[in-house]
Amino acid sequence: MLKNISPILPPDLLKILMEMGHGDEICIGDGNFPAAAYSQRLVRCDGHGVPAVLDAVMQLLPLDSFVDRPAFLMQVVPGDPTKPTIWEEYRTIIEKHEPDFTDFESVERFAFYEQAKQCYCIVATGESALYANIILKKGVIKPS
Repeated sequence: MLKNISPILPPDLLKILMEMGHGDEICIGDGNFPAAAYSQRLVRCDGHGVPAVLDAVMQLLPLDSFVDRPAFLMQVVPGDPTKPTIWEEYRTIIEKHEPDFTDFESVERFAFYEQAKQCYCIVATGESALYANIILKKGVIKPS
């Protein structure tokens, strides 16, 4: 345990967040996401939902300020009546940590899978909400 670091972040995820450089991406997947099939590096956080993991990660990870939309959501498949209310929770979490955040990039399902394959890491969660996957693009910490 460390002070000021969420205890839900396993040590290997902390190491990965430190290793990531500017422009690297991390995917936090829901319980249905094929994380093991697509990941270069897989971290399991099965006992937690995406909002808790997202909040813990956002305490440490700066978003890329050199792109218009550094956070990506998987689009609902056409014809699927699902309305992902969890996305507003994501917006609240990200805006708490990144006040200049503007909006999410919406990515078609199979394009999202392809983007996830390129991510530095995929975090598998136990989230039961549908379309609850998110990709974050890491930015830089500016000198104070």
